Amino acid sequence: MRFLTTLLLTLCLTSSAIAQETPAETSPTPDHPGLPVWEAVLLGVVEGATEYLPVSSTGHLVLVQHALGQAETAEKKAADDALAICIQSGAILAVVFLYFGRLQSMFRGVFGGDLAGRRLFVNVVIAFLPAAVIGLVLRHKIKEYLFGPEPVAWALLVGGILILAVANTIVKKGEASGKELTDLNWKQALLIGFAQCVALFPGFSRSLATILGGLWAGLKLSAAVEFSFLLGFVTLTAATVLEAKDSGGIIIEQFGIVSPIIALVVAFVAAVLSIKFMIKLLNSYGLAPFGYYRIALAVVCFWLIWR
Repeated sequence: MRFLTTLLLTLCLTSSAIAQETPAETSPTPDHPGLPVWEAVLLGVVEGATEYLPVSSTGHLVLVQHALGQAETAEKKAADDALAICIQSGAILAVVFLYFGRLQSMFRGVFGGDLAGRRLFVNVVIAFLPAAVIGLVLRHKIKEYLFGPEPVAWALLVGGILILAVANTIVKKGEASGKELTDLNWKQALLIGFAQCVALFPGFSRSLATILGGLWAGLKLSAAVEFSFLLGFVTLTAATVLEAKDSGGIIIEQFGIVSPIIALVVAFVAAVLSIKFMIKLLNSYGLAPFGYYRIALAVVCFWLIWR
């Protein structure tokens, strides 16, 4: 518990600690009114509850921020987009909390003594590389053109249709003959990594892309979900650190420090509960409920946009 507390505080202060240049004005002013606590709590709940569900946390945050009217100026929108990425730290901590044993095995594998952990670590790194390279090249274009309600709505719709079209068939086949996580090889890990690249489009869902990638690679559903969580730990950590480095200053300038930390802590709690809920739902009903939810949400979004 002391380890988790230390890690939580470290991640909470990441944006200020590694920001390129922290502005002198770090508290809300009339020009920078900050982020109300209730909005911070709402954003934390949305991020944590949806990060590991195949419904797209970034897409939900974009929609919520748009509904709240947060992106009023270019500076405000930049801070909103950066905050949506940085509060993923709470979801990262949820994986550490729930899968500490698996992460510990991977850590031991890096320094010898745990061959299965080392193999899993290598596979996670391999799966991380495609999205890391492509995301690094395209991330500014993605934020400029795709962080909006209409692109998100289209991604929600396409992902929902994809789930209903292919996922259940793949899941049934995978549960009958699929591989365990320890049987994954580097080629299959690379396939999952390229599948994750689809989720660079906000609204598609990193979780959905990696779970489907794992199923296509031949994993059982349970193994595909766990690998998605572990890959998410690495991917989200890298994205959060990079975003904090580039935009930590503007987050603090626009929102201060307290509200972003509140959002992060709430996201951690919501993510822990969400992961447990997701595992139970998948075991009982498969991926289909998430497909119906995505399509319904997309229809509502299109209706609101086109009004």
